[in-house]
Amino acid sequence: MHQDEPRAEAQDEPRTRILDAADKLFYDRGIQSVGMDELRTAAGVSLKRLYGCFPSKNDLVAAYLDRRDTRWRTALTAYVTQHAATLEDCPSAVFDWLHAWFATPDFRGCAFINSFGELGATSQAVTSAARRHKEALLDYLTELARDLGVREPALLGGQLALLVNGAITTAAISGSPDAARDAGAAARALVAAGR
Repeated sequence: MHQDEPRAEAQDEPRTRILDAADKLFYDRGIQSVGMDELRTAAGVSLKRLYGCFPSKNDLVAAYLDRRDTRWRTALTAYVTQHAATLEDCPSAVFDWLHAWFATPDFRGCAFINSFGELGATSQAVTSAARRHKEALLDYLTELARDLGVREPALLGGQLALLVNGAITTAAISGSPDAARDAGAAARALVAAGR
């Protein structure tokens, strides 16, 4: 271990606490309803430290969305890799993961759709983060379709992305994880038809 590592860790620790607080509060209640003072209190940092880490709320929102994107896509990919015994199982594993996520007590839908709905008209950073997240999801699903050897992987990837986004929104509104099962059945039919 280098001598500088503990110092770097100590400097990152307030930033991590702030992002953890933002992740919980923004996802649970929305971005606009959460003030910087409340974030400071939840993170247990001074206002000076908060603004030292994130000079504006927009900077914090962008960091929150970037971190959420990385964590969400990493969790999805890890689940599919671990639970799909064959390539053919990969699309089903995507929807199994969604079902498990939808069933968690703190599920509030897609952070990117929610953020875009709140701030997309006024914040280019939120719009860009939402688009990057959805494009990365589309790329991942298109790659799964390509690996399956379907005739039109871009078309199937787009269809799977619509099913994923529709299932997330339906589950958030209905309060039921069953949308993932329904979307998974549709995905299996689309994969079979695409061959």
